[in-house]
Amino acid sequence: MKPGGHFLIVAASGIAILGIAVSGISVPARAATIQILMQDLEITPAETTAKVGDTIEWVNEDIFVHSATARNGDWDVELPAQKTGTLVLKKPGVVDYYCRYHPNMKARLTIAP
Repeated sequence: MKPGGHFLIVAASGIAILGIAVSGISVPARAATIQILMQDLEITPAETTAKVGDTIEWVNEDIFVHSATARNGDWDVELPAQKTGTLVLKKPGVVDYYCRYHPNMKARLTIAP
């Protein structure tokens, strides 16, 4: 459909709704949920890219407690064994994080605006 064109939607109830397509109007992208796996004392993927507003879901598949602890102090998410933890990203930047209980478990999250 060309910008400025009309379209007609007929709802299941039979009511017609007339709309106008307008160019130049941007619709914000939907936030994503990004899964990061903690398994066999490793974080996978070790480098992840996300956007402000996205949700990070860490999935702990180990029998050990883990954490996702930001080195800059932005967050510290506790992850009990066989559980998940989530965080909604609030600001852009590059954040290195690790597990407080297993400091060899390290990863990086790059957050775009």
